[in-house]
Amino acid sequence: MSIITRRNLLISGLGTSTAIVLGATLVPTAGRAQDLTVEDVLFDPDNPVLGNPDGDVTIVEFFDYQCPYCKANHPDLTKAVAEDGNVRLVMKDWPILGAPSIRASQLALGAVDTGTYETAVEALMATEGRLSDAVIKSALEKVGLDIPELDAAYRANRSKWDGLMSRNGAQAAQLGLRGTPAFIVGTSIYPGSMNRTELRDAIAKSRG
Repeated sequence: MSIITRRNLLISGLGTSTAIVLGATLVPTAGRAQDLTVEDVLFDPDNPVLGNPDGDVTIVEFFDYQCPYCKANHPDLTKAVAEDGNVRLVMKDWPILGAPSIRASQLALGAVDTGTYETAVEALMATEGRLSDAVIKSALEKVGLDIPELDAAYRANRSKWDGLMSRNGAQAAQLGLRGTPAFIVGTSIYPGSMNRTELRDAIAKSRG
C-alpha cells in the first residue's frame, strides 16, 4: 500500500485495474465499498478531453464553474497544457455550488455534441463572481453560442451527461476530495489550486 501524504496522495499502483485508495481503506460510495480504478478516473469514455487526446500524461481537474479558485487557476492550467503539448486534460464537472453550477455544466456538456465544448468551457471559466442564468447566457452568447441549441444537445443525451456528473461526484467522494479545484496529474492527487510552475513540476514528476 502506498504511503499517503497530505499534499500528494499517491494512487496505489499504476495498473488500470488497481483500486485507488485513500489511506489504507477505500472510501465507500452510497453506503458500499466499490473499487475505483485509474482507468475509471482518467479515461471515462464519456468525459470530453482537451489538450492532446493522445498525450502521455493526463491531468484531471475536479471543478465547478462557480468556484473562484477554479476560475483563477484556469489560465495557468491551460497555459501549462499548451506549453507542454503532450498532456491530456480531463475537466471533471463536479457542480457542488448550487443550481447555476449544474446549469453551466449541462450547457457546456451539451456543447460537446455541437463541437463547441472548449469554447463553452473557456467562456464560463472567464466569468466573474457567482453565476446566474443571465450571466451564463450572456457569457455563452458573447462567444457565439446558441443557448437553445446547447440545451437541446444536452437534453438529447441527458442520461449520458447526468451519468457522467454522477460518476464524477462519486469518484470525488471515494477519493476524499473536500472541494474544488482538485487535480490528478498522472497518478498523484493534488488538492487545491496549482500554479503553472507547480503543474509543470507535477507533469515532469509523473513522467519519472
